[in-house]
Amino acid sequence: MIKLSKASKMPCKSWSLQALDTCPGSRAPDGTLVPACAGCYATTNMYMMPSVIAPRVSNQTDWKREAWVSDMVRELDNERYFRWFDSGDVYDLRLAKKILDVMTLTPWVKHWLPTRMYKFDKFLPVFESMESLPNVVVRYSSDSVTGETIPGKTTSTITPFAGDDTSIISVCRAYERDGKCGTCRACWDKTVSVIAYPAHGKKMEKIIRLLNVL
Repeated sequence: MIKLSKASKMPCKSWSLQALDTCPGSRAPDGTLVPACAGCYATTNMYMMPSVIAPRVSNQTDWKREAWVSDMVRELDNERYFRWFDSGDVYDLRLAKKILDVMTLTPWVKHWLPTRMYKFDKFLPVFESMESLPNVVVRYSSDSVTGETIPGKTTSTITPFAGDDTSIISVCRAYERDGKCGTCRACWDKTVSVIAYPAHGKKMEKIIRLLNVL
């Protein structure tokens, strides 16, 4: 059964998995969590509630069904924006290919997929196919919490300070709207090269302090 979620700040629904458990890209070569994932919001507060965890765990098995793609397309019939993974990542190549099928079959929906799986070469052809679709933005996520950017058509990073927009970077202003997107749709916009998310939450603040940034 398809189980979508709806984060309070988001203007749309999402399909998600359990954070870290499905995030191979969250680990550095030595096995430690990269800074951005060490402070992950999806491992705190309401994300730890059994009622929130349950659908994400269910989704990890559900996507393997033969009818999953057609069921997802049907679920998105009335949607205009959609986010993949407000927690978790596209950890399996078979899942990536199925998501590509869903994106292809729902041209009326603007899809945004943030990911760290670009670190694994076998995923790159699928991401390139996704990016070739006019209704899809795949944002490669930087491991940084200090604003460092990474190569890619559309990417994101975390910064310890809000700062100002530049010709390349668009700063997420959700913090000015009680944590909500409001009318902003920059994350779904192919013309926005880099989104910078100001760090928030006690866990992320601790990571940044450990890096002697604040």
